[in-house]
Amino acid sequence: MNTLPSWRRRQAVQALSDGDIVACPTEAVWGLSCDPLDRGACLHLMDLKRRDWRKGLILVAAEFEQLPLFVELPSNNAMRRATATWPGPATWVFPAAPDAPWWLTGDHDGIAVRVTAHPVLRELCQAFGPLVSTSANRSGRPPARRISEVRLQFGRELGAIVPGALGGLAKPTTIRDVMTGHILRR
Repeated sequence: MNTLPSWRRRQAVQALSDGDIVACPTEAVWGLSCDPLDRGACLHLMDLKRRDWRKGLILVAAEFEQLPLFVELPSNNAMRRATATWPGPATWVFPAAPDAPWWLTGDHDGIAVRVTAHPVLRELCQAFGPLVSTSANRSGRPPARRISEVRLQFGRELGAIVPGALGGLAKPTTIRDVMTGHILRR
């Protein structure tokens, strides 16, 4: 079942295709998304957030099968570790594929990915493909928890704002290393 009116979905997909930044709800906070293969869009996103490119970016997908272009498959045990939590609010750092864009990995040899269960974000990934997903805030400021905060901080700089409810988490998803299971961010 679709959670978005078809015109909203088309508007967001068109904005992403045009290289624009789109705001949408995620599991815990409002997020900013763009096409991960569009270098200009990703650099613009980092510029909007005032985020250092060396930090890298998180990718979200509707299913893991959307991600092999970006990540190398780990051992079966490591893969089971991640898939046991998906779809859901768990982000895992996988080894980056050899051709993964530098603007996604930053200074790292891995890339953070999540198979989301959030209905709006999942529907957007189904319609467009995997997306960059980063909190909607300028670096050093708290992430937006209301659509009004997104509009206040980014307003006209966005190609679309996709309405919807947050997923109910109190804080952004935990990030773990898929190879070891170690927590990198609580």
